[in-house]
Amino acid sequence: MPPGDAPHRATADELAALDALTGDGSWDLDGRAIALRHLDKVLFPATASTKAVTKRDLVRYYATAGAAAVPFLRDRPVNVQRFPNGVTAAGFWQKQLPGHAPPWVRRWTNPGAKPGDSEVYAVVDDTPTLVWLGTQGVLELNGWTSTAAAPDAPTWALIDIDPGPETAWAEVLLLAQLFRRALDQLDVRAAAKTTGQRGLQVWVPVADGTSFDHTRAWVERLSRLVAAVVPDLVSWRWHVDQRRGRARLDYTQNARNRTLVTPWSPRPRPGAPVSVPVPWDLVDAAAEAGGAPLQFTVADLLAGGAPAVDPLTPLIGLQQTLPDLG
Repeated sequence: MPPGDAPHRATADELAALDALTGDGSWDLDGRAIALRHLDKVLFPATASTKAVTKRDLVRYYATAGAAAVPFLRDRPVNVQRFPNGVTAAGFWQKQLPGHAPPWVRRWTNPGAKPGDSEVYAVVDDTPTLVWLGTQGVLELNGWTSTAAAPDAPTWALIDIDPGPETAWAEVLLLAQLFRRALDQLDVRAAAKTTGQRGLQVWVPVADGTSFDHTRAWVERLSRLVAAVVPDLVSWRWHVDQRRGRARLDYTQNARNRTLVTPWSPRPRPGAPVSVPVPWDLVDAAAEAGGAPLQFTVADLLAGGAPAVDPLTPLIGLQQTLPDLG
């Protein structure tokens, strides 16, 4: 797929062919033959409020969500978390692309790899690659914030609001709103997304050539300015057991091959939650409602339950210089 082309979204005929598979077989998606096995294996068991999610459901989700997810993964190495036997069994992180990957999966060799490091990464440039990862039990995707072409230059500055055990959801929303006000005052464009767990993140696009040292220092400075407004909500301690239950504003993910969950990625948690971009008006409405949830699952999104507006995609590639914070 040429750079910039819209990623494929599975057609009705392709999805009907997926539904028709009753055992192991090959599925044609956008001109690629993808081997499918154990389609009815349960990856996320049912909960009190959600139905079970099978591998077939996951494949369907990736095939339909690829149009939204691939732009955040394209031309980037990806780290994945695999749960071949579902979330009730042990999973593992994987960076190295397995040798059995189809030949049409794009590979990137890390020139900075040290002895013992992963060397060859997958690059998710199209929806079939995303679906193939799903067949491998990939339940979480973490694309690099830099590209394969410029691995030492991030395209995003990441603000991670990581709640502590005592942090209420309403307090997470308040911290996000404080970041938004600060960014608005600085005339910096950014957008929020859920983590699929209890936190929120704010992603800030940055201009080509920005360094990780700069994004990390800038996010730390901004985070400390925000935390000064509500000091009782934030701890700067690294270890969770030293934070007295408070939230951490984690700026340390702004580094080479340090990643946060990719927008539209599932999370390996009960109910199959998904990390979803959310407009600021939804954040405000949830806060005004006293901390109303902002939660989305694979089932929700398959049923068309995504927010009406995706505020993050229009920011991809925005050439934005981070202003001096003093």
